[in-house]
Amino acid sequence: MKFKTMKTVKYILILIFCLTVASCESDKKGNTPDAVKKAFKVKYPDENDPDWRKDKNGNYESHFKKDGDHFRADFSPAGNWIETEQSIKKKKLPDAILKILEADYSDSKIVEIEKVDHHTKGVFYDVELKKDGDKRDIEFRENGTIIN
Repeated sequence: MKFKTMKTVKYILILIFCLTVASCESDKKGNTPDAVKKAFKVKYPDENDPDWRKDKNGNYESHFKKDGDHFRADFSPAGNWIETEQSIKKKKLPDAILKILEADYSDSKIVEIEKVDHHTKGVFYDVELKKDGDKRDIEFRENGTIIN
């Protein structure tokens, strides 16, 4: 009898674990406010299934692909669009930015490059550089002007 009881307890614990994991997953997607989802649909009407995450600032990040490229669009909890970022390769940077990177930052390693469309700053390129263990982000306009 004791063996059957232990087996039953084991199955119940496994069931509870599975239900807990499943409920956590649905909470991640289910916690995105309707205002955020509606704003996303207005901004990106052809995108149907973004992955949603809440960032450390309480904003909502939608991760999606468009024409094979990865994007992340951020929205406030009220549904206000903040920015959209797209990771890009160095060869896709405008020539003016490439020239500045070669002339002034050739001793730094490029860690990440993003093309950003921001609600107040407009379109810019965010280049993350690493030198001697220190990282820094430099934001460029298309013409090479540094904005930060």
